[in-house]
Amino acid sequence: EGLLVESGGGLVQAGGSLKLSCTFSGFRFSEYAVGWFRQVPGKEREGISCISLFDDSTVYEDSVKGRFTISRDSGKNTVHLQMNNLKPEDTAVYYCAADQRPYPLRQWVSKTFHVGVNFWGKGTLVNVSS
Repeated sequence: EGLLVESGGGLVQAGGSLKLSCTFSGFRFSEYAVGWFRQVPGKEREGISCISLFDDSTVYEDSVKGRFTISRDSGKNTVHLQMNNLKPEDTAVYYCAADQRPYPLRQWVSKTFHVGVNFWGKGTLVNVSS
C-alpha cells in the first residue's frame, strides 16, 4: 500500500511563499506520477501539478503556472511544491497523491482525474490571507 505524507502548509500573507513537501513509499516509483491536488469545502478536488517519477516531466494547472514549481529530489522519495506569489484563492487543503496512469500528464489537471487516483496523503492546509 502506498503511503504519502505531506508537510509545509500554514498561514501566509498574499504575495508570500510556502514550500510543501511530500515523502512517499510503498510503490514502484518509476511507474507513477506524484503530485498535488487541492480542495476547497463544497468544491471538487482539483489537480494542480504533478511530476513523472520515470522522466521528471511536469504539468501545471493554468492558474498556478509561473507561480508554482514542482520538483523531485533526484532519485529520492520526496517531491516538493514551491508556491510563490500566493493569492487568497490558493487557500485550500493540499493533498499529495500518486497515480499509476501518468501519461499523458495533462490528465492530472482534468476535472475528473482525481476519481481514480491510487494513493492519497492526508492533506495539509494552506491559508493565504489578503
